[in-house]
Amino acid sequence: MAASSRRHLRLRWHSLGPALGLALLCLLGTWLNSDFASLENLLNVLSRTAFIGIIAVGMCFVITTGGIDLSVGSMAALIAGCVILFINAAAPWLGSPLWTVVLGALLAVLMGALCGLAHGLLITKGRIEPFIVTLGTLGIFRAVLTYLSDGGALSLDDSLLGVYAPVYYGSLAGIPIPVWVFVLVAVAGGVILERTPYGRYVQAVGSNEQVARYAAVDVVRVKTITYVLLGLCVGIATLLYVPRLGSASPTTGLLWELEAITAVIVGGTVLKGGSGSITGTVIGAIVLSVISNILNLTSVISVYLNAAVQGAAIIAVALLQRR
Repeated sequence: MAASSRRHLRLRWHSLGPALGLALLCLLGTWLNSDFASLENLLNVLSRTAFIGIIAVGMCFVITTGGIDLSVGSMAALIAGCVILFINAAAPWLGSPLWTVVLGALLAVLMGALCGLAHGLLITKGRIEPFIVTLGTLGIFRAVLTYLSDGGALSLDDSLLGVYAPVYYGSLAGIPIPVWVFVLVAVAGGVILERTPYGRYVQAVGSNEQVARYAAVDVVRVKTITYVLLGLCVGIATLLYVPRLGSASPTTGLLWELEAITAVIVGGTVLKGGSGSITGTVIGAIVLSVISNILNLTSVISVYLNAAVQGAAIIAVALLQRR
């Protein structure tokens, strides 16, 4: 009975820990700088969370199966570059800036899905470790973008940027559009992972792949789809990101994979697979943005140490999961 009570307490802490951590960070940020709690700043934090948060939702599926993807930042950079090249080239032929931007957005989603499919097939059919596959494509994607941009930056034409800009800078009911998209992706991810047979298969594969095979679960299909879902999420995040700066360079998306993985792990998803939480992942992504925002608003430590803080968070949470 005592062991059952301790286990129940651990499960509650496991689920409530990220939310409690976020609440404490918000209190700390407000104490350090009163501007932190302003509506404008909070909306800014959520807008900046949207990109990594959307990718983290897809990453949650991959990590829940026991996989990993180190290439999402480079994938986003390549997609952004290709979308910009396509929109600039297609606009004179189509004669409609709006439809050109719409087709560019569709291209971003399609490219993300195809990259995810390639990862899934290499990992499942090729029987190569996810770490090796995505480490290889990390270099390939960024090298191709560097080649296409000739080592510089690819920029969206000003006339087209004005049409595309509302995707990032626009708002609906006072809430930025990227935040609305983030919410929709998170809700869809939560429903798929927690309310569908496929979601149960994802967790079963992560818990014990061999047992899942004996239970007639199509492991190859389940794993492949998780990487396709992640690719779709990268494509969606990228089509929202492009109008922010209107350009793509070899540094675009740098360390996004670290932030996405950190958000998933901080949110309570077990690194070895078998248990995932979309709600926790969303909270984890917001936690990272809040930390970065606090560093920008205060001088507690340098903002250049943001990646170090994220890396320390991964190690700390992984250690806690081991314990």
